Amino acid sequence: MLITARKQEKQDTGTNGTNDAEGRMSLGEHLRELRNRLLKSVVGILVVTIVAAVFYKDLIDFLLRPILDSVGCEGGSLKQADTEGCADMTVNGLIAPFSIALKVSLMSGVVLASPIWLYQLWAFLAPGLHAHERRYALSFVGAGVPLFLGGAVLAYLILPQTASVLLDFTPDSTKNLLPVDDYLDLITRMVIVFGLAFELPLLLVLLNLTGALSGRRLAGWWRGMVMGITVFSAIATPTGDPLTMLTLAVPITLLYLVALCFCLLNDRRRARNDPDAGLGDDEASSLDLTPGSIGDSADVT
Repeated sequence: MLITARKQEKQDTGTNGTNDAEGRMSLGEHLRELRNRLLKSVVGILVVTIVAAVFYKDLIDFLLRPILDSVGCEGGSLKQADTEGCADMTVNGLIAPFSIALKVSLMSGVVLASPIWLYQLWAFLAPGLHAHERRYALSFVGAGVPLFLGGAVLAYLILPQTASVLLDFTPDSTKNLLPVDDYLDLITRMVIVFGLAFELPLLLVLLNLTGALSGRRLAGWWRGMVMGITVFSAIATPTGDPLTMLTLAVPITLLYLVALCFCLLNDRRRARNDPDAGLGDDEASSLDLTPGSIGDSADVT
């Protein structure tokens, strides 16, 4: 009985969408898979963005509270009895309120939709893993979402100190006028950068699970990794003061050490199950050339 090409392709690929049991895919299939995963991620972010747009005023008040508290506006209020130490938050232009609402809603969509696009990232990388390693999908998302949200929360918590350090450079004879859109650009960059920076250990674990990076090699890079994390923290934090830089560098370094321990344990597990797991692509496995008995001879008719 004849079947259509589409049905034949589904039978050949199986349930995981790959051409064989080992997860091999052609370049065209990789590109189609990437397109589908990106489309699902964008749709998820847009849906959450639309929902966040309904509450954008509450979100803006939540984001402005740290800087208002840090410059003398107690309780996040702009009206104080003594406004000498309180900065004025301003909105410039007729279109600025709409652009601010759009920016806050989009940032909230990216942050709150992190379970969706993190899962799509894992689903795109999963065909390169063995069948027994694909079951880590929920663990990947379960670890990735708290890490990303943890970085975003850390960025929000250090905003008062960041604002105080930056505003200390203001001359005594002047008054601060802080554009809301500039402040939101700053907090957006910090939230996204801090959140993605906290995904570093998850990326290292992924590379180790796919066999692209061994724990021994990662351990040999520890000096460069610590130096790179320190430099990245100095660039990512806008104030440049050592305390704020360490606030970002120390957690990422600890997460890197946790990922290193996981990679070393995973390599040890692989070595127990497969003696040839540590061999390179151009290395041959050892052969047992010890002569053995071939058994009794048999008559041939």
